[in-house]
Amino acid sequence: MTTMQNHETRYTEAVIEPDEKVPAIHIWRDFAATPAQLFRAHTDRDLFARWSGPSSVGAEITEWDARDGGSWRYTARGVEGRDDFETSFHGCFHTVREDRIVQTFTWDGMPDEVALETMTFEDLGDGRTRLHAFSLCDSFEGRDAWLRSGMEVGVHDGYAAIDRLLADGTL
Repeated sequence: MTTMQNHETRYTEAVIEPDEKVPAIHIWRDFAATPAQLFRAHTDRDLFARWSGPSSVGAEITEWDARDGGSWRYTARGVEGRDDFETSFHGCFHTVREDRIVQTFTWDGMPDEVALETMTFEDLGDGRTRLHAFSLCDSFEGRDAWLRSGMEVGVHDGYAAIDRLLADGTL
């Protein structure tokens, strides 16, 4: 696949692909939402906790300051019979604007692999927005480990939860 995407392409499900040239992961997903709605989903503490991650996991946010220079931390805990599951993530917000969020992302399970994530919200018109997340990892090995980690379950489940929040008028 190519990392050049165009307006004609539609991403009704998340597309997750490694970059061919740098140790990075691209994620594209289109939503029936405005950029402001997607921005709110990613910066509002309570909303983020409602959609982030796999549906079998809940997020307990222990730190959340979604502003330039702010930081965040949350623990994902198993629900629905997954009581033995727990893992944590943390990072710092570098840029927080309605069309762009830049942050670091660290999974405590791989503390030496810090990703720099840039997320953009592109208005496609007709009430649709394309989310593009670009996660630059420390190494190709670290990137590939993230791709093997099962992250796609959390991405797909989380974005489906955003769709539900949009459909029920929460967002």
